[in-house]
Amino acid sequence: MPDRQHHGYGIRAGLGRILQAGLALVVLCLAALPASGATDDQSRNPGDKVIIVGGNRAYPPYEFLDKDGQPAGYNVDLTRAIAKVMGMKVEFRFGAWSEMRTALMNGEIDVLQGISFSEERLGSITFSPPHTIVHHAIFARKDTRPVNSIEELRGKEIIVFRDGIMHDSLRNLGFSGNLHFAETPADALRLLASGAHDYAVVAILPGMYLIRELHLTNVVPVATSIAAQKYCYGVRKGNDELMTRISEGLAILHKTGQYQAIYDKWLGTLEPPPVSWERAVRYGALVLILLLLILAATVVWSRTLQKRVALRTQELARESAERKRALEELRRHQDKLIQADKMASLGILVSGVAHEINNPNGLILLNMPILKEVYQDSVEVLEARYRESGDFPLGGLPYSRMRNEVPHMLDEMLEGSKRIKRIVEELKDFARQDDNSGSDLFDLNQVAQAAVRLVDSSLRKATVNFSAEYAADIPQVRGNAQRIEQVVVNLLLNACQALPNTECRIALATFRVSNARIVALTITDEGVGIAAEHIPRLTDPFFTTKRETGGTGLGLSVSAGIVNEHGGTLKFNSTPGAGTTVILTLPAAEETP
Repeated sequence: MPDRQHHGYGIRAGLGRILQAGLALVVLCLAALPASGATDDQSRNPGDKVIIVGGNRAYPPYEFLDKDGQPAGYNVDLTRAIAKVMGMKVEFRFGAWSEMRTALMNGEIDVLQGISFSEERLGSITFSPPHTIVHHAIFARKDTRPVNSIEELRGKEIIVFRDGIMHDSLRNLGFSGNLHFAETPADALRLLASGAHDYAVVAILPGMYLIRELHLTNVVPVATSIAAQKYCYGVRKGNDELMTRISEGLAILHKTGQYQAIYDKWLGTLEPPPVSWERAVRYGALVLILLLLILAATVVWSRTLQKRVALRTQELARESAERKRALEELRRHQDKLIQADKMASLGILVSGVAHEINNPNGLILLNMPILKEVYQDSVEVLEARYRESGDFPLGGLPYSRMRNEVPHMLDEMLEGSKRIKRIVEELKDFARQDDNSGSDLFDLNQVAQAAVRLVDSSLRKATVNFSAEYAADIPQVRGNAQRIEQVVVNLLLNACQALPNTECRIALATFRVSNARIVALTITDEGVGIAAEHIPRLTDPFFTTKRETGGTGLGLSVSAGIVNEHGGTLKFNSTPGAGTTVILTLPAAEETP
């Protein structure tokens, strides 16, 4: 289960390494090209002259003129960063896209900072390695019948912006007679919103950005990712020295992390948010931090209280020998008072922070079933497209793979959120000493198996010798399965923490006690063991031998309380240096005739 959760991270990291290697290879290849085709002006160091950089005046968020008429956007920041690391001087010249393409061919500008790669354009333009991928979409009015692919546009009137990559692509596909041209993506979407023509084909990010900024409420994307184009720098054929410097600058920005910062600034906020389970992990980390703060405050309060009680005890001892019996009585009740105050402090802190934890977690629990239904409702459409058009990307991965991964991801995120809620509720229940232990029938084998799955990552880190044996004939138990599962989780985590190395063994087993209606579970580890004088105090609240490593003494105390509520027992057999065996027993439910 944990391998599947982290699988997306591994794929993205691998793709990043491939892209960086590709950039470095292209830079080396370009550097090796002969310069015989360059003009005298081009053969000089590009840093000796101002490089004229052309851009589209209205292609946000990639490049555009801001409200002050100054160049802005992702491409502009990227070009400035390349110029800085390569020591080049650049000057921006913005205009209509068709004018900029003509200006490049006429030599009026040196480079186009944002141009999509195509085989057709290779005849006159030299491209850099792609610095991003631009996905194109079909937009329509809300009252227009939606389409799912470019082929469904045949016979329809389509708006594109002139000389863009989709103009070239649709023309090559035989759509010339159906095309209507606009000078910018904004003009294309305004024209569509006004009721003219049927559809517009525009890059998805500029399209969504302009719909929001221009308040075009009657225009929506009806087919996304119909085409994915490599977005590059482009120079006129023959200007290889300039392209070499630009490509080298791009590679440097990737290595130093500047590229990612620029990408996140302009494009990260407009792309879909990360997979939701990452948010669940962040909320889980927040819960953990809050719990640690609660425990830290409890420890500080506990130590302060201990110091005060000790000082008062010393004063009473010095005052009078006649108070000796009272002092002895006070000492007998001292430990109980300390623990009672600790529990009161914990209850106050839990009640104050539980609401703040449950609010964000409640959003996850509310939204995850809706997201799951949304995905399930879209499966039929996705499968239809898969059958008709073959595999296609979904979230950056092939749909043939994601069709199996997404349901698992959604289920795991929902289960993680429920786990957060259950942990908070267990702590709250412990603080208010709730006696309700549940009355449902459950199978101890299933509870133990669920606990093993939950701590699978910790088990694999702690040992390579974990084994589990589940008896086939044990009767059911009446009580709260989730609480017993928490007990087994605590016992397994304690066993993991006790192992000195990964070669040591942990074994779990369930069985039925002979001649008695009792079911039992044992967990045996080959860890460091427990000193004999500590065993009677293991289930005392806040007692721990691992405080310097973050132990709080709550886990076994809570576990013992849960077992007692179910009428069971929790026993420990240990030999220092040889390991520990924990025996959990529970009464079997009465058999119905």
